[in-house]
Amino acid sequence: MSDLIKQASAQLNEIIMDALGKLVAEEAVPAVPLPAFNIEIPADKSHGDFAANTAMVCAKAFRLPPRKIADLICEKLTLEGTIFDRAEVAGPGFLNFFLGRKWFSDVVRNVLEEKDNYGRTELGKGKKVLVEFVSANPTGPMHIGNARGGAIGDCLASVLQWAGYHAEREFYVNDAGNQIEKFGKSLSLRYMQLCSEKGQQLIYENREDTEKLCAEIYALSGEGQDFEMPEDVYLGTDIIEHAANYYHKHIFELQDVSEEERRKALVDYALPLNIEGLERDLKKYRIVYDNWFRESTIHAKNETAKVVDKLLETGHAYEQDGAIWFKATEYGLDKDFVLKRSNGLYTYIVPDIAYHYDKLVTRNFDKAINVLGADHHGYVPRLKAALTALGVDANKLDVVLMQMVRLVRGGEVVKLSKRSGKAITLVTLLDEIPIDAARFYFNLREANSQFEFDLDLAVEKSSQNPVYYVQYAHARICSLLRNLSEEGVKIPETADYDLLSDPREIELIRHLASLPKEIDLAAKSYDPAKITKYAIDLATLFHRFYDACSVKNAESEELRNARLLLCTAVKQTLRNVLTLLNIEQPEKM
Repeated sequence: MSDLIKQASAQLNEIIMDALGKLVAEEAVPAVPLPAFNIEIPADKSHGDFAANTAMVCAKAFRLPPRKIADLICEKLTLEGTIFDRAEVAGPGFLNFFLGRKWFSDVVRNVLEEKDNYGRTELGKGKKVLVEFVSANPTGPMHIGNARGGAIGDCLASVLQWAGYHAEREFYVNDAGNQIEKFGKSLSLRYMQLCSEKGQQLIYENREDTEKLCAEIYALSGEGQDFEMPEDVYLGTDIIEHAANYYHKHIFELQDVSEEERRKALVDYALPLNIEGLERDLKKYRIVYDNWFRESTIHAKNETAKVVDKLLETGHAYEQDGAIWFKATEYGLDKDFVLKRSNGLYTYIVPDIAYHYDKLVTRNFDKAINVLGADHHGYVPRLKAALTALGVDANKLDVVLMQMVRLVRGGEVVKLSKRSGKAITLVTLLDEIPIDAARFYFNLREANSQFEFDLDLAVEKSSQNPVYYVQYAHARICSLLRNLSEEGVKIPETADYDLLSDPREIELIRHLASLPKEIDLAAKSYDPAKITKYAIDLATLFHRFYDACSVKNAESEELRNARLLLCTAVKQTLRNVLTLLNIEQPEKM
C-alpha cells in the first residue's frame, strides 16, 4: 500500500533540507534552528505539482528577503535521480516543483498492481475504533434522520478501515428507561381500546384487514373522539398494529390483569419485533453491525449505581435535597446537573456515562466515535466532563454532530410529522429511491451541514444525478473494454505510460494518485463526504479525458495500449471508492 503523493512530499522535504544544509555549510545563511515549512499541492497546476513556503518562513531567522532565500535554495537543489524534473522561484519567494514523467507512470502502474487494495493506508496503525451510529429508539420505525446517520456512520467506519484502523460498528439499543415506559403505556392504551365496545365493533368490521383497522382507530384518536390519547404517548400507527396483532393472538388475555403486568407483556411482545425490524431495515440499507449493545445489560450489571457511587467517593458528586448532583461547574460547564433524582431514579445521562466507560475502559477501545443529531450539542460536554471525573481520557470520545436533511419533491419541501405517524421512514424512503442513491446523497455534504435531498433527482438517470454520473463512468469503461475485446483487442499487461502526456491525461493520473491522501483526510476529519467528492471529480476527469483522447482510434497502438491501461486504472479506482461506500459498480447502464 503506497502513497506516491506522500512519498513525493517526503522526498521533496529531503531535497530542500539538503539544499539548506549546503547553504549553512557555505555560511550563505546562518546556522539557526529552522522553522517548520509546508509542502503543498497548488490549486493552480501552472504553479507546479508541489510548492514549498520554505523561503517565506525562514526570512526572519535568516534575516534575508524571502525571494533571496528562495533563489539561494534553488541554486543548491539536486534533482538528479529524484522524481522531480525542475524547480522555479515564483512571486515573493515560493518554491515550485515539477514532477517528471516517471512519477505519473508509476501512479498508473501502482493502481494496477495494488488492485482492490489501492487507496488503503496505514494511518490508523491498527488502533481500535468503535463507531456508534443510528441507535434509534426501538419504540418505532427509523425516520429520515436515521437514514442520514446510517449512511454517514457506516461510510465513516469504512473510511477508517481503509485508513488502517480496526473499526467496529455498534448500535446502542435503548431497551430500558423512560422511552420503554412510554412505549408500554402506549401499547396498553391501544390494547384496552381494542377491548372496548367500540374497538370490538371495529375489529368485527375489519376482521380481514388489520391495516384498515389500525387506520380507523388512528383516525378516531383525535381530541374528543372515541380513542382520544394523552400527550405523553406514542401516536404512530405502528403502536396500534402491535396491539392489534397481540389481541388477535391472545384476545382478552390482558384485559383484567394489572397495568404493570399488561405493559410488561406487551413490551416483551413488541420490543423484540421492533429490534428485529431495525436490524432487517438496516441490512436492507447495507448496514451490518458488529455489535448490538443493549442498555438493559448496563442496568442488569448495576453499572449505573457503580458510576454514581464512584463519583460520590471521589468527590465529583454531592447530595442535595435528596438528589445526587454532578459537579459540572468544576469542568467549565454553566451549572451542575442531576445524576439521581430524589425519587431514586437515575437521569438519562447516567446509563450513557456507564456505556461510554464500558467502551473506553472495559472494552479498551482507543477511540469511540458517536454520530448524533445536532440537538445533542449540549449533551456532549456533560458526558465528557463525567468521563474525565471517572479518570477516563475524554479526548478518546469524539462526536460527529449531524444536521437534519430536508426532503424535496417537485421543488416543494416534503412535510414530516413523526408524532402524527405520517413521517417518511427509512423503509418508505428506500422503497422510493435506490439504495445507492440514498447512501451516496446522504454523504454528499459534511455531517454538520444542512442540505436538501431532491427525491426526483435521486431517481433520475442523467449526469445531473451524482451517483448515476459516477456509476456511469465505471460502466462506460467496462463497455469500452468489452467492445474492444469483442473486436479482438486485448488489454496489455504493460505499456509505455510516458506516452500519456495530454493535459487531460496528466490531470486524471494526478487525481488517481490523490486517493490515499483523501482517505487519510476523510479519516482524520471524520468526513466521508470527501470520498463522494473524490468520486465525482474522478468521474468528471475521466469523462473529460475520454471525450478528448480517443482510446480505440489512438494515433498508435502503443498510445492505445497506454490509454487502455489508464482506463483500467480509473475503473479499478472507481470500483474501490464505490466499494468503500458500499455502492454497486454496474458494468452496464
